[in-house]
Amino acid sequence: MASQKAAKKAKTLAFESERLPRPRFMRPALLLMVPSEHHLRLAAQIGVTDIVCAYPGSSYEEVAALQAKIAAFGLRMTVIERLVPHDKIVHGKAGREEQIENFKTLIRSMGRAGVKTLCYNWMPADDWSRCSVTEPERGGALVTNWIEGQVSALADEEGRAHDDGTATSAEQLWLNLEYFLKAVVPVAEEAGVELALHPDDPPVPVLRGKPQIMYNVAAMERAAQLVPSPANGLCFCQGTFASGGEDVLAGIRRVAPYIKYVHFRDVVGAVPHFQECFQDNGKTDMAACMAAYKEAGVRDVAIRPDHVPTLDGEENDHPGYEMLGRLWAVGYINGMMDTIEHGAKRAKKEEAELSQPGI
Repeated sequence: MASQKAAKKAKTLAFESERLPRPRFMRPALLLMVPSEHHLRLAAQIGVTDIVCAYPGSSYEEVAALQAKIAAFGLRMTVIERLVPHDKIVHGKAGREEQIENFKTLIRSMGRAGVKTLCYNWMPADDWSRCSVTEPERGGALVTNWIEGQVSALADEEGRAHDDGTATSAEQLWLNLEYFLKAVVPVAEEAGVELALHPDDPPVPVLRGKPQIMYNVAAMERAAQLVPSPANGLCFCQGTFASGGEDVLAGIRRVAPYIKYVHFRDVVGAVPHFQECFQDNGKTDMAACMAAYKEAGVRDVAIRPDHVPTLDGEENDHPGYEMLGRLWAVGYINGMMDTIEHGAKRAKKEEAELSQPGI
């Protein structure tokens, strides 16, 4: 009986191994702040290959333990994003060197554990900001918005650096960024880890009296060129650039060589008032954006949905990051990538047929 059960289990595992997600030109990913077994199982079932996690600590043991937990579900953690302590680095305050050393330790640990990308930001207040988390979208789904001059409606998450009121000039923010990159990029190169800088969200030059510098594509390009290296890259957050009124398609083409990670979302409106939406219900031609990534040579990077609507039955305890909207969005992203791939293959086939003699 025991041998029959073992044989059945082996057969089941073999069958499951044949049902792995099909390879695509970008890797579908989900951010799981605290990856539960339930959410990891859902991610594996819907065709996600990559898991994005918040900062677990900088030691190899902490990073490797999280990687092992995720690998048990046939997935891999390839990005660490959010909550890495860096407020003193951004503002050039006492304690900056200790935080830089922590970054270096984290990068080395990531390299050892096979985590490819470290997404960070240069936001003076550490993280994104919104004014409402209960705006109605299609069918009564709930989304966030931002209106210039109103207060933030997002509660501090555990581990988020609290805003102490420090305002640093734009010029000094640039100098601090260059100092940071010169310190950590060589470590990233050695470890085989890529840095991916996220733009300021909301993308405005001054937020609540504090200068910001990463609020448009031109600034992001400048950051990538401060310390030229394959390890010094960008996170292309479509929704941020759309909410800043930028030409998202032109932006993709402009900074494609530096793109190491993609946030695939959209908005309606723009600064000074914008609102999140379903990926298929905003102002941006999302299919054209997906095609632009492929045409511009953006390959083998993680792409994840971001700031999704909260759907019926969900508590909205984590605005933008409840699960149902993200499950829907992954299907949208995967279907769009498959369509782009099919169109490219068809065009190539037709071109080959037309080039044949006698046709």
